[in-house]
Order: sequence, then C-alpha cells, then structure tokens
Amino acid sequence: MTGEKPQDRPAAEATEPKPGATAEAQPARSAGSKPDTELVRKGMNWYVLKVAANKEDRVREALERKIKIEQLEDRVGRILVPTRREKRIRGGTARVVHHKLYPGYVFVEMATDPDGRISEKVWFVIKETSGVGDFIGSGGKPSPMPMRDVEKMLAAALRPDDATALASLSFKKGDRVKVTEGPFENFEGVVDEINTQKGTVRVIVTIFGRATPIEIEYWQVELV
Repeated sequence: MTGEKPQDRPAAEATEPKPGATAEAQPARSAGSKPDTELVRKGMNWYVLKVAANKEDRVREALERKIKIEQLEDRVGRILVPTRREKRIRGGTARVVHHKLYPGYVFVEMATDPDGRISEKVWFVIKETSGVGDFIGSGGKPSPMPMRDVEKMLAAALRPDDATALASLSFKKGDRVKVTEGPFENFEGVVDEINTQKGTVRVIVTIFGRATPIEIEYWQVELV
C-alpha cells in the first residue's frame, strides 16, 4: 500500500516466531482494559492485517459476518479496529469523533496450523473480503504480535467510553505556548489552566509589562 507512514505501522515481531507457537491466555493487565478480558484466547494469537485506507470498519464488519456464517469461531476470535474518542470544540460547539489509532490495519485474533500458516478455509474467507491486503509476516506465515504490543493495542481498543481526550491537545499546565489566532495572535505565555469541558485554555501573557490571564480556545495556541 502507498502512503504508509512508519509511525502508523504497528510494531512487528522482533524475532522469527516459532511455528505453531501460541501465547498462554491470561487476564489483561493494561490500564483501560476490562479485568476479566483475556489478552489472547487459548490456542490463538493476535495478528495484524493490512487493509485499504478508510475501510477498516467495513473490513471488520464483513469479516465478523463471514466468520459467523462459515462457523469459524473456533479459528478466528476477536477482530478489532482500535480507536480513541476525541472531543473537538470550536466556536463553543463540541462534537466527539473516533480517531483510528492504526490507520490501514485491522487486528485479528486467530489460530494457525502447526506450521504457522493460516488454514485454507480461513485464508479464503479473509482474502475474498474486499479491501483486505496481507498479514504482517513473511513466507506466507503471519507473525504473531508480541505480548507487549497486544497489551497496548487492547488497552486502547477496550478503553471506557467516558475516556474522551481533547483532540490536538499537545500541551499541559506550565508549558510555554504561542497564540496563533485571534486578537492576541503572536503573544507568548504560559499555560495556567486547561478546561477540557469548555475546550478553553487560560494563558498568562505579558501586556504592557503586566502578567495578564487570557482565556482562548485550545486550538488557538501551539507549543513554542
């Protein structure tokens, strides 16, 4: 696929996986995941599937439907597209969007044959789905994700719905910022307070030699 950025690609297995090796099922320990959720189900591993850009959800829904119809639940478990809820506020109006953490990828929990290959029936179901590319791996054998990456992925995918971040908020209290829009454009100051509910930030700037607090929308400042 073209246009793929290195930072968007999930971490691949550092060493060549042993044929047929599976991770032992264990409770998820990562923050944000449900305590009774297994990292990986017995006899399965997590794999990274490349898909067409902006078709991640469509691929996931199609695969889930096909797996159920073909009764392959014993071979394919969860299929996930990790997202982060972001609140965007502009002009006092707030809206929540779902930002994909790994654009162009779908995560599939799956059992492979003893030699590490995907069974022919499962492979046919997956490859016949529109928008599907290949699994990350080599020689026709997908590489299982390391447990540290599984924990990170599941923590994001299972984050509670109320864990909503403010989009593009790259600074914190005490950071030095520059105002990019509005009547105080080009003024520099220090972040004093961030109001995630209103989407505003209070910045202490110097006006006529005096420290003066101003309150503006978060997207109107940037780090310096």
